[in-house]
Amino acid sequence: MKLHNTLGNAKEELRTLQPDVVKLYTCGLTVYSQPHIGNWLGYLYWDVLVRVLEDEGYTVDRTQNITDVGHLTSDDDSGEDKMEKGAKAEGTTAWEVAERYIAVAEHEGFELLGLKRPTHLVRATDYIEQQIAFAKALEDKGLTYVIEGEGLYFDTSKLHDYGKLAKLDISGLEAGKRVAVNGKRLVTDFAIWKLSPQGSKRDMEWDSPWGKGFPGWHLECSVIARETLGDEIDIHTGGIDHIPVHHTNEIAQTEGLTDRPFARVWLHNNHIKIDGTKISKSIGNVVTLGDIVQKGYDLNAFKLLAFSKHYRTEGNFDWTIMEAAANRLKNWQTTAALRHQTHDTLDDDDKKHTEHDASLLATVGAIKEALANDLDTPAALAIIDQAFSSLENVSVDHINRHSLVALLEAIKQLFGIDLIGTTPDISDDQKRRILERERARDIKDWRRSDEIRDELSAQGIRLNDTANGTVWSYDK
Repeated sequence: MKLHNTLGNAKEELRTLQPDVVKLYTCGLTVYSQPHIGNWLGYLYWDVLVRVLEDEGYTVDRTQNITDVGHLTSDDDSGEDKMEKGAKAEGTTAWEVAERYIAVAEHEGFELLGLKRPTHLVRATDYIEQQIAFAKALEDKGLTYVIEGEGLYFDTSKLHDYGKLAKLDISGLEAGKRVAVNGKRLVTDFAIWKLSPQGSKRDMEWDSPWGKGFPGWHLECSVIARETLGDEIDIHTGGIDHIPVHHTNEIAQTEGLTDRPFARVWLHNNHIKIDGTKISKSIGNVVTLGDIVQKGYDLNAFKLLAFSKHYRTEGNFDWTIMEAAANRLKNWQTTAALRHQTHDTLDDDDKKHTEHDASLLATVGAIKEALANDLDTPAALAIIDQAFSSLENVSVDHINRHSLVALLEAIKQLFGIDLIGTTPDISDDQKRRILERERARDIKDWRRSDEIRDELSAQGIRLNDTANGTVWSYDK
């Protein structure tokens, strides 16, 4: 499997620390508000990554954090904690906000989108003691300094390769740049432990060797990854916005402490815009999964919309694009329903393996090959489209059910899109009605034929009369 490693800006063959095991860390949501579709985008890609790795025989030991403390609204450590800000906006506590949106995130991610659960799903607040111990170890190595009234800061001048992930020109950043926090030695230095403001009490604060406060945002990921996966991991994933600050600082503090490479491969997904504009609550262009469902769309269609662009390219969402994705899903479901319409009198094993059957069998391998090439989901979807289109004018007598089902199962395994579970067979009575209609057509009783068509349409079944006979699909 080849993946584009941000660290070297090149596509590389995956080589793991342990044979047949992948240690993978994913930066999780900050649970201060309702997630939108842009928040979920990366998790869809990393879900496919896990599925492909497992299909290739790897055991995936995966950790995903939950940021319920410490994520500041500004990358320069001068902003407000997003959890505290969310609590003020909702007139409640940060703890209550965290509980509410953790429940929302788990429901939307694992139940609605069907994402695979990570091996370890860890809240930052559950690892405070470990974060304090990690920070103390950094201090003992001489990699930090204290700013009075602010907290413990990492001294990036102590690392010769700081900024290697983002290819940062440190000298360029330093020149003429005023630091937002008084006492910072370099603009790139960052908070390890932030002190609570004097004279105020935060919802989330803990005692530490440097005073009462809370961990810096970057600290949690380094600590949680180390505690659950070890000093070195194989793959670290996240959004491109994490490259210059969050992931750069994770590398700095982890490698500063361990003197070992943190992650072999860094994967970053690009963003999705809405109507060509960056998603922003201030603009009011936020779209949630709930909005998509409310408009009557299947969330599998949203997954197809996401997968129609490569994870490293920028995407766009509007309702026209959403409708196109929904039509693609409907076409896939129509093909999936063909498995119910092969004649029961013919055993699949006895059918001649036609060119269409061979195409279905080859499609599974072609999909896996595309996904093994840096998760090329657009190419994989195009391969599926082509295979399904090849069956449009084929008699069901010539479709090998076993081959079709194998392809549908591969789609579920690799994309988490269940075409089998969402396309049940119709009832025996409905099948009899279709046969009755065919007899009416044979004797040119068009009135009765139309009556049955309308009756089945009212039941959500659409009939398509082809040169090879009548084929039914779902009219929804």
